[in-house]
Amino acid sequence: MSAHTADLLYSDTEEALRAGVRQLFAERCPHEGVASLYNAEPHDFSGVWRTLATELGVAGLLVPESLGGAGASARAAAVVMEEIGRAVAPVPFLSSAVLATIALLR
Repeated sequence: MSAHTADLLYSDTEEALRAGVRQLFAERCPHEGVASLYNAEPHDFSGVWRTLATELGVAGLLVPESLGGAGASARAAAVVMEEIGRAVAPVPFLSSAVLATIALLR
């Protein structure tokens, strides 16, 4: 395996992040609930982002450690985005944890 190929593989840390996000969405953001967003009585997802941000710490994923964040890479953010897409989860990760962080750090 070449060095370039190895760069494309997820690290154990990134896979652990993926597993945590996937488990949260499986428990708190079921496909039936997301589909119900289009029904008269939608599922309540208010706690999903709060749990994702506080318990899994993804709100500070891209914030440097020196500022109290995780100091993770864009690859870690991509792992979270993949799982959000997989679950079709209605959470503001991209706007709140990625774009806002990038804007504030500039």
